[in-house]
Amino acid sequence: MPELVRLRTQHPEAIAEAAARRVRRPLLTGNGRLMIVAADHPARGALGVGERRFAMANRADLLGRLCLALSRPGVDGVLATADILDDLLLLGALDGKVVMGSMNRGGLQGARFELDDRFTGHRPQDIQRLGFDAGKLLLRIDYDDPGSLNTLESTARAVDEMAARRLPVFVEPFISRRDAEGRLRNDLSADAVTRSIAIASGLGGSSAYTWLKVPVTDDPDDMARVMETSTLPAVLLGGEVGGSAADQAGAYEKWRGALQLPTVRGLVVGRSLLYPADGDVAAAVDTAVGLL
Repeated sequence: MPELVRLRTQHPEAIAEAAARRVRRPLLTGNGRLMIVAADHPARGALGVGERRFAMANRADLLGRLCLALSRPGVDGVLATADILDDLLLLGALDGKVVMGSMNRGGLQGARFELDDRFTGHRPQDIQRLGFDAGKLLLRIDYDDPGSLNTLESTARAVDEMAARRLPVFVEPFISRRDAEGRLRNDLSADAVTRSIAIASGLGGSSAYTWLKVPVTDDPDDMARVMETSTLPAVLLGGEVGGSAADQAGAYEKWRGALQLPTVRGLVVGRSLLYPADGDVAAAVDTAVGLL
């Protein structure tokens, strides 16, 4: 940690230099599957894991967990915001890995403007300039919120800009609504996930470089029907997992079934692997890799 602070203070150019010499790889290799570890939650103020409200707030601890996860066989890369990716570049942890920049982090968790997911993270030109491999954006649509139209339009333009650069963009769509207490909830019913996939697939002037990042539905048996909605390649997102070993095992089983579907090409999982119930990051990551 002190060395990172020293470099940032005395030699900020070291980040661009590390990006320039990073050893790159194709997005897909070998079996054509992807195992990506996600760590873009802190930039939305989403620091909690289960009952630990600030589990992700210790940056040195988070970086240690990420480096451990990235070192495990079968882990293809990482999804994160600029601050975290810059740290990982300085640590030399991104050679031979897929690097995905998180593009819109403006919808802060719990804020009244949470659905206003403005593009406050990586821009397409940043991803291209740094030699990163893909981008990811979050698309939450509330049929009762007129502002969702702005989110749709800005998402479509981001898809266009990424396609113009021939860079893959992973779109994470949800149908969302606020509950009686005003908290934003994502609808994981089969009908809602189907609708979100249909909307996301049609955004922009070209879908050639668009991937989907989708949740497993409330009833995993519905996933086969849901994934028939689009021919776009998709990865599964991990989502919230309860704090017990049984919850973790249940999540693995849900992922295992959905990974057999023809358009599903991998996993993008964050907190449930970086902060598993038993604390064993390596074992959690290895189990997830084994599902592929």
